[in-house]
Amino acid sequence: MRNEELEVSAMSDARFNPDGLVLSGHYTETMNEIVLPWLAARRTDATVEGKDGRPLFCCRFDAETPRGTVVIVHGFTENADKYAELIHSLLRCGYSVIAYDQRGHGRSWRDPAITDISLTHVDRFVEYVDDLKSVCDAVLKAMPRPWLLFAHSMGGAVSSLFLENNAGVFEKAALCAPMIAPNLGGLPPVAGKLMCATAKRLGGDKKRVLFSRPYAGAENFETSCATGRERFEWYDALRVRTPEFQNNGPTYGWTWEAIWASKAVLAPGTVERIDIPMWLFTAEDDNSVMPDAQKAFAARLRDGKRTLVPGSKHEIYRSPDAVLFGWWRGILDFWKA
Repeated sequence: MRNEELEVSAMSDARFNPDGLVLSGHYTETMNEIVLPWLAARRTDATVEGKDGRPLFCCRFDAETPRGTVVIVHGFTENADKYAELIHSLLRCGYSVIAYDQRGHGRSWRDPAITDISLTHVDRFVEYVDDLKSVCDAVLKAMPRPWLLFAHSMGGAVSSLFLENNAGVFEKAALCAPMIAPNLGGLPPVAGKLMCATAKRLGGDKKRVLFSRPYAGAENFETSCATGRERFEWYDALRVRTPEFQNNGPTYGWTWEAIWASKAVLAPGTVERIDIPMWLFTAEDDNSVMPDAQKAFAARLRDGKRTLVPGSKHEIYRSPDAVLFGWWRGILDFWKA
């Protein structure tokens, strides 16, 4: 048995489940002392030129004997490092990984006109889609097949638009609580559009929406999008000490574009163009996106299914072990089949 295999075996017995996910008993210690150093030894960071030449931070992880490559497209106000546990699992299961920070997030390009680092803006939602294509063209083409896609929330909308217009790139996709339509804090879409249109006419498209507040430090677990306290506390601490990870609210312009994205994803004839198997997951208790839009999307897929994940909030991947382990094993089996 090779040294790396011995290392993996030893870690599996002590701190990990068979798929390389972290047991919650000593979660923060395991992530900081074992997972992050292990990933750092296998990680290559690069800058990818996105739409209009905007620099995107991208990290690549190479499995020793790869069975394929997974591209991770994160959600609103997130970044690639938030997915460290899933990346660790994918590598342990033989998948190479590409993860990147979308524009306006993490270490990627941000609009210099917006000085509040916790504010998230995009001029056109399609820029996210073009950026994903740039990452695929610049990095994925050199990676082992099959090429697989994992996307969360806003990343689900980005990935759906990409797949609707770019056949033949990915072979399968898993969408975690995708933002087929955003939850606008209880506002109906018509009212949301009116609010944003008014702000844009008054030159406020890069200003923070009324229902959002600037980042103010540690979050409250009870009101967060996570149900796994240990996973929540680990990332919350990372976010507190990393200013680039402190996105937390949208501009009026971003909100307007998110409403547009929902209409574009569900436009007549679009969903039907997706030609690969797709598995969409709906969180049982999700206050960030609209489940009815997910149902409508899934019903139109040529080769797709939708599953409700009990005991989860919006960030299914930050659930307790009892929820997370089975859900993730299902995705791994889906990709292998």
